[in-house]
Amino acid sequence: MTNMTTHRQQDLLTLADRVLLKNYRQQPVVMERGSGVHLWDSGGRRYLDMTAGISVCCLGHGHPALTAALVEQAGRLLHTSNLYFIEQQIQAARAITERCFGERVFFGNSGAEANEAALKLARRYQHEVARQPSRNTIVSTLGSFHGRSFATVSITGQEKYRTGFGPMFGPVEFVPYDDLDAAAAVLRRGDVCAFIVEPMQAEGGLLVPSAGYLAGLRELTRETGALLIFDEVQTGIGRTGKWFGHQHDGVEPDVMTLAKALGGGVPIGAMVASEEAARGLSFIEGGAVPHASTFGGNPFACASANAVIQTIEKEGLIEHTAQVGEYLGTRLAEVAAKYAPHAVGTRGRGFLRGLVLDRPAGPTVAACRKNGLLVSVAGGVVVRFAPALIAKREHIDEAIGILQSVLGQVLASEP
Repeated sequence: MTNMTTHRQQDLLTLADRVLLKNYRQQPVVMERGSGVHLWDSGGRRYLDMTAGISVCCLGHGHPALTAALVEQAGRLLHTSNLYFIEQQIQAARAITERCFGERVFFGNSGAEANEAALKLARRYQHEVARQPSRNTIVSTLGSFHGRSFATVSITGQEKYRTGFGPMFGPVEFVPYDDLDAAAAVLRRGDVCAFIVEPMQAEGGLLVPSAGYLAGLRELTRETGALLIFDEVQTGIGRTGKWFGHQHDGVEPDVMTLAKALGGGVPIGAMVASEEAARGLSFIEGGAVPHASTFGGNPFACASANAVIQTIEKEGLIEHTAQVGEYLGTRLAEVAAKYAPHAVGTRGRGFLRGLVLDRPAGPTVAACRKNGLLVSVAGGVVVRFAPALIAKREHIDEAIGILQSVLGQVLASEP
């Protein structure tokens, strides 16, 4: 790292301090380029990336298939709006529906937009299709994370994200995650529009529900007439070793939301619905278009989604993620055993896994970065690993080696 590159990074950080809204808590590096599972900052330092842009860069950085698809599409057609049909959007919808329960897809630009669309669909379904407008309560789970827009932060089951933004969208009710009795008590009241749940709580701490929880929710929602929405924004597109996280449980929702890995780094979100549930956002002659997005599903974003899905299939990355993800889980369990009781255990599936500590994980994450490893925090006390689906065992071994070195230092220096 030369003095010139060091000064350049510091100059950029100084400029950022002057011109950017101070809503984030970025780590003090400016990333400049990436290749595979590695990133380089503007100071020239290389990092082993085990965050993949918060589960976004599923093919890693600079994957040739994705790059070629984006270059080709950028030179052909970027945007037309949804005033017209879009070939790439039609193909992306087919690619998604061929791999899951869904029959209809709406495209937006983010996970929050996908979840907003799902909430609107559920409300309008009860009003226009089921003819039960009094069913308007959204049920969500404590510890959940569904987005930062007003409606999605309102249904996020972590008070810290709602503080200072009231009054919230409602009515919304929260029940404990992985608690069927609590869910049944609320659903059987008869006023619930939809139950939204993550097949595995990601930001809440990588919590995998008990066997039978999702199936129990499916039975309860069918019994009571509420729609069941699975938020797969972080767990979808191969992240857990299946195309979609709920497929581990053999359960099908009415609606599923996607984003993050779907575009491999290009912003895109999708709401996937069964034929019946999709009636909730169907256009009614003489009425207004019930939901829309100017940029949603444009040719560029959908070309990215198509390339991502095709590459995952072609390279066998679902099976790879399941196998190497198990290896990651085994290595993390070894770390937990070595550093017990300060390391409490491990959680997760596939390439969405974490080491649970008995203290805030932030200092460990920061120390890992200083040692060339990029990981993140989930649920406050979990060191989260969410590598690109192309990560290999040798990358896992390198990451675990750095983590162990860091833990030895951090745990020795903290009470």
